Amino acid sequence: MSIIARLEELGLELPQPAAPVASYVPTQIVGELLYISGQVSMTDGQIIKGCLGGSPAAGITALSLEEGIAAARACGIMLLAQARAALEGDLDRVASCVRLGGFVASTADFFDHPKVINGASDLMLDVMGDAGKHTRAAVGVPSLPLGAAVEIDGIFRIR
Repeated sequence: MSIIARLEELGLELPQPAAPVASYVPTQIVGELLYISGQVSMTDGQIIKGCLGGSPAAGITALSLEEGIAAARACGIMLLAQARAALEGDLDRVASCVRLGGFVASTADFFDHPKVINGASDLMLDVMGDAGKHTRAAVGVPSLPLGAAVEIDGIFRIR
């Protein structure tokens, strides 16, 4: 089944890709690899902000594990939106997901970073089947750009 058809079957609509907020390009194709810059957690054009773990700094929203997983899934959706744009709308040129690098805004006492990043990993498997299997990193950090809860970058193999 094509990626487009699978997205439709899952009831997922890809948003417009987010514009870069600094001096970088959102995507770059090198040979058969599509590199996608880090995508922050965003839904309906709004950044999902917050921190996972015990007691975040004053003024920062504490997120539950479930909210963190949803934020990572939102990053995965934006990765696919960036891929679609880079491939001029032909998302079915994506042959496989090679690697995801995940960053979770978290307190020092939070240790479930892999569970959070599963939100994006599971999305890739849901959308691509076996071609969605990938290598990965899941790292906790004290803060992310724009106050985002999660940021994920990706490498995809293309046809």
